[in-house]
Amino acid sequence: MQFCRPSRSTRPARSLERALAASGTLALVSAMALTGLAPGTSSASSHREAPLTSGDPKADNTDVYAFTSPDKPDTVTLVANWIPFQEPNGGPNFYPFANDARYNIKIDGNGDGKPDTTYTWAFTDHIRDDANQFLYNTGVVKTLDDPTLNFRQTYTLTATDAHGNTKTLLKDAPAAPSNVGRASMPDYASLRKQAVLDVPGGGRTFAGQASDPFFLDLRIFDLLYGGNLKETGHNTLAGYNVNTIALQVPKKDLALKGDAERNPVIGIWSTTDRKGATVAGAGGKGGESSSSAGDAKGTAPDKGGESDWRQVSRLGNPLVNEVVVPLKYKDAFNALSPDMDHTVTPVVDKVKDPIVPKLIQSIYGIPAPAAPRNDLVEIFLTGVCKACGPIKADLNSQLLNADVDKAAFVPAEELRLNMSVPVTAKPNRLGVLAQDLGGFPNGRRLNDDVVDISLQALEGAAQTGKIVTGLAAGDAVDTPYRRPGTSFPYVALPNTAAVNQADSLHPDGGVGAGLGGTAFGDGFPVVAVTAVGGGALLACAGALALRRRRANQA
Repeated sequence: MQFCRPSRSTRPARSLERALAASGTLALVSAMALTGLAPGTSSASSHREAPLTSGDPKADNTDVYAFTSPDKPDTVTLVANWIPFQEPNGGPNFYPFANDARYNIKIDGNGDGKPDTTYTWAFTDHIRDDANQFLYNTGVVKTLDDPTLNFRQTYTLTATDAHGNTKTLLKDAPAAPSNVGRASMPDYASLRKQAVLDVPGGGRTFAGQASDPFFLDLRIFDLLYGGNLKETGHNTLAGYNVNTIALQVPKKDLALKGDAERNPVIGIWSTTDRKGATVAGAGGKGGESSSSAGDAKGTAPDKGGESDWRQVSRLGNPLVNEVVVPLKYKDAFNALSPDMDHTVTPVVDKVKDPIVPKLIQSIYGIPAPAAPRNDLVEIFLTGVCKACGPIKADLNSQLLNADVDKAAFVPAEELRLNMSVPVTAKPNRLGVLAQDLGGFPNGRRLNDDVVDISLQALEGAAQTGKIVTGLAAGDAVDTPYRRPGTSFPYVALPNTAAVNQADSLHPDGGVGAGLGGTAFGDGFPVVAVTAVGGGALLACAGALALRRRRANQA
């Protein structure tokens, strides 16, 4: 593959093949036992692909993105999403972040599979009246501290270095609420802007709801589109929302030794941690209440220390746990730190000899590339460099960093970004496969078509430099449901139309986000909706039943 980018020539001091096998056969099942995971607390990254994910959607990490900020190229934007498949009309509780979890974005600059910097968001609930109200909001909401916003969340943002030293960057920072709808939040764009906050040192952060930027036809799991590629083209995630955490950081803050010119490559992944068990307690008597991580309302806080936090979800590259890791090991994989990946034989084996190409061969007759797939080892575990494997290009391995200790480098599943690659003026959805070095697998932009890219890579296109023609059309879903914006946090505003109507009523994704117009300054396209019928209708017959709002066609 012609990944060509001028870079320093490097040579790993250890054989990567030897490193992959050196630590033997530590089974992922053992990892599950070591971390003490149980069905009640475990979850999975990506959209519900691991067996236990449905038990803890607030911890379910769906996607990670990392790219040089197009409007601020001296910074990198990191985006991580949680809580998949949010139906917009999800009242009365809607979709808060967990207040007994920690949401993390981790950076590895030296390639040892361990975080050099960990950014952590911990959320606190605030309820103005929980004794006399069940509503998320009691009137029109115009500001994040509006008295009519009955439920709101704030968070603390910290940064922890490789030695465990933690610095608080923000405290009591407001998160954007779930978009209840046009009647309740007529100018949601304003609420979004209020939730974009400056971070000491030149960064910015945002936490709140967004339209899910991931796009694909999930019938891929119906034996690869039902055995007929002509039946693709339906974006399964159209109209759904997610909860987004975004951080924009100067490149020097992420680079090894603070030098983004000498050390431009970083590895990124996100995780969710959960505290140990809590004990049920007595509720309050009304008035404004608050709860936070380890101190949820109605529970007694866990008095344990740092060791009581357990990683229950993890995500770096898209689709790895979904289509590479065998079913038996998915939940335990989520509990591992990347520095352990190369010790786990079942994972390494399936990277080198993946399942998907064999399935494609059996259904469509496209020959599976011969194993071992060391090209995939580069893409998923080491990053791409000439000394790393068969892909003859220096792109995004930490081994390319001038100050890296090559002896300490280990293969680890991380999303890797070479921060020295300039922003692409006209991005191509196929990223590096289409000679666009600013896209996946060099980081990941919101418009990168990672499903089509991954299918091509699994079929050997990254090594041969040729698109597999039989799969050239991919899943025929080529863009996100709503177009990303042009300024931070870039993710599109959350949808408000019912998902079962969104595709038929607004196939272009313009479902009206309470803006009262056709566009606003941050570049999100919006089609005004002439009416949203009546809000939520409540009927009282011994129990309250929330009826879904129906949006009239614009």
